[in-house]
Amino acid sequence: MTAPTHRTASLRRATSESTVELELDLDGTGQSHIDTTVPFFDHLLTAFAKHSLTDLTVRASGDTDIDAHHTVEDVSIVLGQAIREALGDKAGISRYGDALVPLDEALAQAVVDISGRPYLVHSGEPAVFEYHLIGGHFTGSLVRHTFEALAFNAGLTVHVTVLGGRDPHHIAEAEYKAFARAFRQAKALDPLVVGVPSTKGAL
Repeated sequence: MTAPTHRTASLRRATSESTVELELDLDGTGQSHIDTTVPFFDHLLTAFAKHSLTDLTVRASGDTDIDAHHTVEDVSIVLGQAIREALGDKAGISRYGDALVPLDEALAQAVVDISGRPYLVHSGEPAVFEYHLIGGHFTGSLVRHTFEALAFNAGLTVHVTVLGGRDPHHIAEAEYKAFARAFRQAKALDPLVVGVPSTKGAL
């Protein structure tokens, strides 16, 4: 028997605002080496890799002296592009995934469809969450923005709902862990699936 081929991608993006180098393996074990120069975002990406069983290496730098926004956005764009590339023709995947994940008092649900049709529905974060500085540098509004950039560049339909929570750190991390677990299910290869799981024959 031959060993299964891993679904991998390696991308680089350079603009006047940031430089991003990213490698991923969708068939990994959750190992990660993350350095975006935005510590809380490193924390979220590490959680994504761990709980989605995606090996992920990210090296990024940018104009964080202005704001973390550009670097976080550009890493999310490249992550989405890498996921799309690594998925290939999507033959044999489960396609759908859903997860309900708690983090202490916070509770988040995510549903993922590797549909080829980018869409994000995001709701439930408490009032003024988007203005909170998590760790003093990562604005709460960036959580939704990262899901937007990732979903649209990966070709995913993503629903993320915050069902409860008080601490902004816990809320953001629960959202990322729920997304990771749902994505893990969706990207998984299902031995019962023949070809692409769509009546159209393409995703």
